[in-house]
Amino acid sequence: MQPRLSVIVHGRNVQGRIGACLDALTAQASEAFEVVVAAVGASAQEVAAGRPGVTVVPLPEGADDGAARVAGAERAAGRWLHFVHSKDTVPTGAPRTVADRTAELPDGVDVLVVDHVRSTWRHQGMPSPDGRILARQGRRDLPLADTPDLLKVTPLLGNRVLRAGFWRAHRADLAVSDERFAAHAALLDAERVAALDHIALNVTELRAQSLPTGPPERRYEVIDRHEALLALAMDRGAGPAPLAALYDIMLGDCLRVVARERLPDPVRREFFHRAARAAVAWRPEGHQHPGGLEGVRRRLLEEDAYTKYRTFQTLNRRRREARAALASRKHKVGLKVRDLRYRRELDRPVDPDLAVFTAYWDRGVACNPAAIAAKAAELAPHIRPVWVVSAANVPLLPPGADHVVPGTRRYWEVLARAKYLVNNVNFPNAVVKRPDAVHVQTHHGTPLKRMGLDQLDYPAAAKGLNFHSLLERVDKWDYSVSANGHSTRMWERAYPSRYTSLDHGYPRNDVFHSATAADIRAIRDRLGVAPGKRAALYAPTHRDYEAAWTPRLDLATLADRLGEDTVLLVRGHYFYGGAASPLAGLRRSGRVVDVSSYDPVEDLCLAADALITDYSSIMFDYANLDRPIVVYADDWETYATTRGVYFDLMAEAPGHVARTQDELTELFTSGAWRDDTSAGAREVFRRRFCEYDDGRAAERVVRRVFLGESEASLPPVTPLDQRTPAPTPEEAL
Repeated sequence: MQPRLSVIVHGRNVQGRIGACLDALTAQASEAFEVVVAAVGASAQEVAAGRPGVTVVPLPEGADDGAARVAGAERAAGRWLHFVHSKDTVPTGAPRTVADRTAELPDGVDVLVVDHVRSTWRHQGMPSPDGRILARQGRRDLPLADTPDLLKVTPLLGNRVLRAGFWRAHRADLAVSDERFAAHAALLDAERVAALDHIALNVTELRAQSLPTGPPERRYEVIDRHEALLALAMDRGAGPAPLAALYDIMLGDCLRVVARERLPDPVRREFFHRAARAAVAWRPEGHQHPGGLEGVRRRLLEEDAYTKYRTFQTLNRRRREARAALASRKHKVGLKVRDLRYRRELDRPVDPDLAVFTAYWDRGVACNPAAIAAKAAELAPHIRPVWVVSAANVPLLPPGADHVVPGTRRYWEVLARAKYLVNNVNFPNAVVKRPDAVHVQTHHGTPLKRMGLDQLDYPAAAKGLNFHSLLERVDKWDYSVSANGHSTRMWERAYPSRYTSLDHGYPRNDVFHSATAADIRAIRDRLGVAPGKRAALYAPTHRDYEAAWTPRLDLATLADRLGEDTVLLVRGHYFYGGAASPLAGLRRSGRVVDVSSYDPVEDLCLAADALITDYSSIMFDYANLDRPIVVYADDWETYATTRGVYFDLMAEAPGHVARTQDELTELFTSGAWRDDTSAGAREVFRRRFCEYDDGRAAERVVRRVFLGESEASLPPVTPLDQRTPAPTPEEAL
């Protein structure tokens, strides 16, 4: 059986790194892909030899990367080729994901551009700047003229997967040792290009001080490369947009060499002169420079005004330093003033009736804090709530809600004097934990993905999280609210500290037991869901390996397949809200409704006959309603590997699992979405994860925290088989 993909590891054993690359690949062997090693030198050959399922092509010491790629490709049997340098690695699950994506591509697509992360001796798994470009293209395949921004993707051959026939046809351009040239040439030669916003490569950036240095005059090769690329683009009839993109890239690269590299002045001057000639010779007709300082730099380059450029560079550096110094002084003065005011307020007594609430990084009245505040107004009316809300979200507050905006004088006053501080994330590091103040961490979901200290092994997901600062914030917690025993155990592991776990249920889920048929009818009316229609809520989660959210389903096609009687309520993750959401253009009518900005999300759950999700914590909340849940898991292996998970959702799902859109469609058109198998899986899931959610969670939290009642005096948790969830939409109608 011909493999869909050949992963070609090529090069010498740079700093002993080829072993890690091969370990990662051989640990995930699959019929979907093969591994070919074009091993340069005895050390690389020794490490590669004897590995199961690996084809080794020995090459002599000194063979360059171009020759190694050629040798590896000649032995490769795959329909697509992924060239991986021996110093780099491939994340677990990536080859299978890439192979599956290539199998979907139509004839005429020659290149698949993928995302990558970067690792250095100091930092691991740093995101690339390319994710947003790939996300914008989505799953379309286009000629380069229609997607010239792909030329701005980091020029690595390892983030371009090439059709084998395309490689053979254009080997003269692609087998050169200059990887940057080959990376751009691949796009220029391609008939059509597709994108995949998944991380398929971990690039190791070697420490500069460990690399040999060539003569300074080698920097002239930067200009030669770009002129050759522009000539190739002209020869291929690339069109004005790709030519303009390549021209801008050339000027940017040349100016970076002049500004940043340590070159002898004669070499720098000559480089500037050569770059100036290239800038004039290759400038596209009608091309406009950007405004601001970058435009000034480019005009000086075209004028070949080296002395003026150096003077401008010196003046600009001094201006930046002066501005930075002034800003730093202002910032320090502002911090001192703030600290003085805050410390002065900290010297005053705590106000025993003042409670500060906030949720989702100051987005507004929402989630568990909102449910607790509402119940406190009923059971502890002496408590005065103040909400922390960002300036942009103040207009969305309920009428009369007392609030403060972060950073203002009153903000620090209430934080200093409040007896109770309630949040579903953490308060800023600067907030002092007073001995007689009570901090309540409510969280905002049951954890499937790794959290807190458990992210230490997943640097791409942690994204630079300072774990020491995290633990300092955790040490301020007095109480941690939990919805189930699983959460309690995971919070204790991820956030180890001395807080008390309140195993009382999630207050935001109380509404799932108290909502009436009239409530559900009113919500559906607000959403425009007509009586008799089936509403399916699609709520996917955020992926750490994607820079922006692209719907993983063809929503229009899905709606057509499900028929006139089904309405899709589509809820994008709040990380991607607002105009940036790809759903922003959907009309709020018809069979696909964008509800990304609708709050509260609990209303959407009550309105829906079924939930479609992937790995979002909404599934744990929705399970309280005892309604069907379908998991759409097209990238489970990639998600589990890059983010880390606490249990295998594929084995312990709350209902049926679909791995493709066709499977998802079949579940609904056949009626299997609500069959006995689905109900049985949901029952097991509810018993595990809806353990404490019985409709009285907020009451228990308020009585324990604000009224000081003992654990023994609180209302006991109602057994699962004695609970009555809110009526289904069908029952409500």
